[in-house]
Order: sequence, then structure tokens, then C-alpha cells
Amino acid sequence: MKILVGLSGGVDSSVTACLLKEAGHEVIGATMSIWDKGQHYNILAQKDACFSPHEEQDIEEARALCKQLDIPYHVIDCTKQYQQLVLSNFKQEYMAGRTPNPCVMCNASIKFEALPRGAQEAGVDFDKFATGHYARLSYNEQAGRYQLRRAIDEHKDQTYFIYRLQQEQLARIMMPLGDYTKEQVRDAARRYGLKMSEKPDSQDFYSGDVNDILQTAPQPGDFVNKDGKILGQHKGIWNYTIGQRKGLGISAERPLYVTEIIPESNQVVLGFDEDCYKEVLIAGQMTWLSSAPFEEPTDVFVKLRSSQKPVAAEVVPLSDGTTEVVFREKQKAVARGQSAVFYDGDGFVLGGGIIEKTGK
Repeated sequence: MKILVGLSGGVDSSVTACLLKEAGHEVIGATMSIWDKGQHYNILAQKDACFSPHEEQDIEEARALCKQLDIPYHVIDCTKQYQQLVLSNFKQEYMAGRTPNPCVMCNASIKFEALPRGAQEAGVDFDKFATGHYARLSYNEQAGRYQLRRAIDEHKDQTYFIYRLQQEQLARIMMPLGDYTKEQVRDAARRYGLKMSEKPDSQDFYSGDVNDILQTAPQPGDFVNKDGKILGQHKGIWNYTIGQRKGLGISAERPLYVTEIIPESNQVVLGFDEDCYKEVLIAGQMTWLSSAPFEEPTDVFVKLRSSQKPVAAEVVPLSDGTTEVVFREKQKAVARGQSAVFYDGDGFVLGGGIIEKTGK
């Protein structure tokens, strides 16, 4: 089988290529280029990020790996798509007082879509597209659906970031690392003699300041408490996220947290720890993977952040296509714009959506 492997220059995608070649497949390497060299950000990001001015170093590391494995290598320019689909959404969401997750958007529209499609348009012939994501993929004959399941290594599981993949995308991809732990992958890298066997994982999509990307003038507004009393001034709502404690510059008898962002009045609401907890959220822009869309209230487990353990909740389909999520125990720092991803008790990704509202 001819398999195109998305290479980032990191240990996971490199080991993926090695495993597939060792299994007898015809492997082809490809890296997406997303950094716009025409951009002039105020602060250069560090190398440990996906979106970075040091992208060329990652490309050279991927190129060297392909030379070591004696396989073809291609760099696919996805800069325009990344600007249009990821960065524009990132800016729009932050300016509207929401907290986006660009990695979720990037995986669905760039890594698993624009990259393999760009390779095909460049004349690269392949049967499947593989990545180094930690997730398990299978096909359920009875349900007639491809299903995503949490990785064996729960600490590295990446299903939260790829829950928006569609059935047609799942049908043409492979993720061989779902049954491996991170240490097993590093051991494999050492066995294959890879230079990046000890390379640290990328920690974020961009390690510079968010204002580098937003590139907007300061828009001062009021910090207020839940009763509307003015506590001080902020420099722009996009500088704050729900649950944030540091960098507020407001004195109080107890630590203050960001509990709400109100773009209409350009206000950031501050409160105490107990004010950060919510019992209910409404999610929209729903997508469904291992399950068909729910028609009745259903008990599930929900993740609000990639690092969070799934928590018990009931999800209730609403008539407008959105979904209400009612937690068994209140959850802290539920932020609009982030994703709520639903799992069953066996770790299968049922579906999920973007958080639109919170309550109680």
C-alpha cells in the first residue's frame, strides 16, 4: 500500500513513517508549510510550536529523515488555507470574547484535509494518509461508521483535537500510534536510530504573544464584578480567558478570576473561585463520529480541555440543532469557543461541538 505520512520533524510522525515502512508499505513523506514569510510579528515564536518562524528547521529535519529512510519527500504549501481557515477564525473568535482552539480547526481543515489534498494536486499518488496522532481508529460494520477511540496512552491521547474529522476523512487515514505509549515510541525511535528520539514535544500552536497574530490596537474597557461595579481597566478583552487568575492587576481580599467576557460592553467580569464553576453549557456546530446524532437525552463523559479527564454528564439534543450538556458536578472555567467532546465508557468519541453558552 502507498501511504503518505504527514511529517512534522518530531519523534511521533517520524516513528510512524518507520513503522509503516518496516511493515512493508511504500511510504512517502510530506510536510505542510503554514508560516507566511511575509508576516512581521513583533515577537518571534520559539521553535516548540506548530506555527513558528522556525518552520524551515522542522522541514529540514523531516527531509533528513526521508533521506535516511530512502523515501520520497514533499513540502506542501498550505499557507493560504491556514490563514483563511485557522488564523482568521482565531482572530474572529478572540475579538468576539471567545477562546478558540486553533489545533481543533487545523486538524480538521488543514492537517487531514488541505495537506493530503495538496499532495494529490501536486501529483503524489497514495492510498492512505497517516499521521503520528495518538488515537485509535476502527470501522464498526454494524453501525456502518468509522470510530475514534482514546489512545492506549491516556496522557498522550489526542482524540480531543481531532473529534471534528468527518467519516470521509476517517475512511482514508491511518494513525498507527494509538496502541503505543509515548515511551514505547521513544524506544522505537532509538531502535531506528533517529536523531529526534529525545526531541521535546511541541507544546502549543504558537508560543509567542496572542497579540502578534491579532495585530489590533488596544481597546481599553472595564473590569467589573458580577454586580457591575467597576474594579479597574483592561487593555482588550482578547487578552483574557475564562478562569484566568494571573496578570489581572486588581487587588482584592481574595484571588480574583475571569468569570465572564462581555464583548458588547467591552467588559471583563471578575469573581472569586466559586464563581468560576458552571453546571450547564450549550454546544453548537455539532459533529458526530462513533455515534449517530443523539435523539434522546444520553449519559456520556465529556472533556472540556485536552488534558482533562472525561467527566460524567447528560447531553440533551435541542430542536435548533445545538446540544445542552448538564454536568453531574459543576466544572471550572468553561469557556465559550472551546470544544466539548463526548465519550462513552469505553473511550469511543461519540461527537462534540463548540461551546456557545454557559449557565448556572
